[in-house]
Order: sequence, then C-alpha cells, then structure tokens
Amino acid sequence: MAVRSHNARLRLVEGAASPRTHRRRLGAIGELDDAQLVALAKQNDIVAFEALYRRHSAFAVNLAVRIQGNSTDAEDVVHDAFVRVHTRLNELREGAAFRSWLGSIVVRLVRTRLRRRRLLQTLGLHTPDRVDLDVVASDEAGPEVRAQLAQLYALLRAMPPSDRIAWTLRHVERHRLEAVAELMRCSLATVKRRIQRAQRFLSDHFVPAYAEAES
Repeated sequence: MAVRSHNARLRLVEGAASPRTHRRRLGAIGELDDAQLVALAKQNDIVAFEALYRRHSAFAVNLAVRIQGNSTDAEDVVHDAFVRVHTRLNELREGAAFRSWLGSIVVRLVRTRLRRRRLLQTLGLHTPDRVDLDVVASDEAGPEVRAQLAQLYALLRAMPPSDRIAWTLRHVERHRLEAVAELMRCSLATVKRRIQRAQRFLSDHFVPAYAEAES
C-alpha cells in the first residue's frame, strides 16, 4: 500500500531549502543511523526527520494493517503517529530505539481506534470492518489458509483490543514476548496474560491453535 509523501502528509516545518538542495542533502543524510538522525531532528532538522519518516513509515503502515486486519485508516494512523513523534521527540532518550518507540505509538493509536469502533458496534452505530485478505495473507496462501485467516480476524475483532493486539504482535507479527511488552508499554507478565486469554478464546471457538512455547 502506498504511503502519501512526507511533504503532503507532514507539513510540520516551513522554510525548506530548494528542491535540488533538499534532495541532495536527503541522499547524504540517509546514510546516517537512527541515533544520528534523531539527534539532528531534535535540533529541528526537517531533512533528518524526513529521513526517519522515509526509513520507518512502511514499517508503521504494515504494523497498523496487520493489527487491524485491513488498511482502513492506516495512513491516517501513521500520519498521526509521526505528528506525535515530531512533538515528543525530546522524550526519546535513546535515538537507536526510534523504531520501537514509533511502533509503540502506532500500537496505542490503533488500540484507541479499535476501542472506539468496538463501542460504536455495541451501540449499533458502526459496521465491523471486513478483513482484507490481500494485505494480511501471503501471495502463496491457498483458499484454506485464506479462509482460516478470515475466521481468525473475525474472532480477533470480538476480543478486548489489548488482548487482540498482544496476540497479533506475538503470533502474526512474530515478535518476541519482550518486544511485545515494549511495543505495548506494559510488563512482560501483563503481555503473557493477554496472550493466554486471547489463545483460550481462539481455542474455545474452534480456531486451530497458533500458540507456541512462550519462551
């Protein structure tokens, strides 16, 4: 899924250099690591911030899409996440942790949207979003796998958002438990409880067990 350009979606700093100078510096600065780019962005260097956006926006979009099961509002989530990043960048102590920090912001934004949609569905004011198998299934997935994915995401929608997100990060995105806890900004014990609750719910509703050793 294409992401709208930085200039169109993130009008955060004015007074940029000429397009040619901008492109030349962007190419050079793109060789820096995240810690170096964050240090420059904290000094209001818009080119460094754009380099961070270009490097990590696809990751942010994919994370939002896989948690939701579709691409609905994914670009808006990513836009909002980078706006928050821009306003709170000084809160990030370790620049090398930028990707994980961005991911935690995306997770919080998606969780808020899922909670809102769930409430609206309870009130009969929102129709559940359809799972987009074209974005969550691999190109090699056959009809049986796609049917199982459709059933899986339908059941995930019935879970509390925090349980749903924890399970998805662990068993769809394949993150280690420690990484899931970091993305969700909660303890390892809390993450384990959420994943276990989600797995029990899936197992009780005849979805094949996806759990693996929690090590």
